[in-house]
Amino acid sequence: MSEVDQEGSPSSDASLVKSSGMKYQLRLFFTAVQFFTRLPIPRWVGFDPQWLSRATRYLPAVGLLIAILCAGVYAILVYCLPKSVAILLSTVAGIYFTGALHEDGFADVCDGFGGGSQSQRVMEIMRDSRLGTFGVLGLVLLVALKLVTLTSFPVERVAPALLVAHPFSRGCVAGLIWGMKYVREEGKAKPMVQQMTAIEFFVSTLTALCPLMLCGMLGWLPWSALLLASAVALVAVMFFVRLFQRRLGGYTGDCLGAVQQLSEVAIYIGLLAALSPALSL
Repeated sequence: MSEVDQEGSPSSDASLVKSSGMKYQLRLFFTAVQFFTRLPIPRWVGFDPQWLSRATRYLPAVGLLIAILCAGVYAILVYCLPKSVAILLSTVAGIYFTGALHEDGFADVCDGFGGGSQSQRVMEIMRDSRLGTFGVLGLVLLVALKLVTLTSFPVERVAPALLVAHPFSRGCVAGLIWGMKYVREEGKAKPMVQQMTAIEFFVSTLTALCPLMLCGMLGWLPWSALLLASAVALVAVMFFVRLFQRRLGGYTGDCLGAVQQLSEVAIYIGLLAALSPALSL
């Protein structure tokens, strides 16, 4: 029996890669869940930071899991509470499930790029655990924009919007990991951002697109709205890719959180624009 097949025993990345089969894939998925959320995982999975470089393929799958939980919270509460309250509590649930990991990265990016002019200074500010003016304003406006856009959807469109936005936005994060350079010499995200292959990126992209395609095929959201939302999100991501490349020469873990949050909001805005009566005339 290989080292990774032993229940609960950590192994090196090299021995993990040699294994195959469903248990291997489940270990990678649960490793991603363990890193990116507060959700409990089976004890047999164990944890080794080196596994994260293989587990990033399942980042959109983690997003789908969070989307299902948030949509479930909304679907239950909207039958006994006003829609706006159900959306607010669903958003709170999502923040709790993820430990505000991506929101924290977004706030740090706001502080770093708002308060620093040189790349080294930007990264120093982002590393600082204290939250500055730019971070507070950015985070408040981001959460407010999420709540306003989601509240503006018809009741039956909110859950599908969540199911599309969470996986797709994390697929955008996987794109940064695959295509850009990690610029910190060390950091919490460093084990995660190593050696993402083209096949792993393909798996993550396919996982990110499956909920979008399912919502279109089932008629939960119009194809025109899904296409516009995807385009808006990709334009937003490309803008920040250029910004990160120009200011930092690559990305940091905080940049990944910022891209996830901004592309998620961009999807809501694109969907709302396509569904608005003014655009449909």
